Amino acid sequence: MNRVKRVVHATQAEVSPYTGAGVTAAVLDTGFAMHPDIAGRLVCFRDFLHGRSRPYDDCGHGTHVAGCLCGNGSCSGGLYAGIAPGCRIVACKVLDEKGEGSVENMIAGIRYILTTRNLYHTRILNISVGVEEIKEEFLEKQLQFWLCQAWNAGLLVVVAAGNNGPGANSISPLAMSPCVIAVGCHDGKERQGMDKCCDSYSGRGPEGKRIKKPDIVAPGTNIISCNADFITTRWKSVRNPYTIKSGTSMAVPAVSATAALLWQKYPLSSNRHIKERILLSAQDLGENWGKQGWGMLYAGRALKD
Repeated sequence: MNRVKRVVHATQAEVSPYTGAGVTAAVLDTGFAMHPDIAGRLVCFRDFLHGRSRPYDDCGHGTHVAGCLCGNGSCSGGLYAGIAPGCRIVACKVLDEKGEGSVENMIAGIRYILTTRNLYHTRILNISVGVEEIKEEFLEKQLQFWLCQAWNAGLLVVVAAGNNGPGANSISPLAMSPCVIAVGCHDGKERQGMDKCCDSYSGRGPEGKRIKKPDIVAPGTNIISCNADFITTRWKSVRNPYTIKSGTSMAVPAVSATAALLWQKYPLSSNRHIKERILLSAQDLGENWGKQGWGMLYAGRALKD
């Protein structure tokens, strides 16, 4: 995350004094482990697979995403802190131990966030999930409907472009909705062309269509964040606190975290206003739209008056 913050201009010097305090983000993913970096950020956990009440993450993906968003970096002296360490989390487990899930559970998670958004002051819906083709047209329409319901209720919906690129029309069906910010990944000019970087997998939208996707990009390859399989020793030290993951999933929380910073600074803003600030402040990388959207996330610029 240290590299991510440099690339998207979200270092402490560039975004201080904002931390996302007072803002809640919902994370629909594989669960939430009580990692030292994020344990104090959880306000609600809901398990749509097994109905368990205690937080857990049997995959690790959701914990990694939460760390990118709001980890405080306590196990690394702040080095691997997330972008919005003051932001709170509502964690919904909608994916299993393999990171797989059903459209029905995803919809149930979205509906739960809508029902509880006033209780937990939820403003952001983070879906770091790349969905492949949905064969049942009815389910796809239902999913798109509830994404727009979330947007119409005032939530900023941020989703992954998916990892099926780099060909045209390889973007996740979730990301094609006009009611979301679709986040692709781009590792920055200094890493461009490297083996297994974002260039080789980030989903891209259809060419020549009215709705152009993705909307924005952020780094997503070899991102260091919270490890759900950390070990607490009897001396209360933590072993293996971090792990490395890659994908557009890792790019999404950088955008969600920037939204949290913005809502802390501009608490009366609408989701439309926050979206505009994020997209219009992006750094143009000189790439085609299908690769970069509006450009690289630029948190520091988004926060400027």
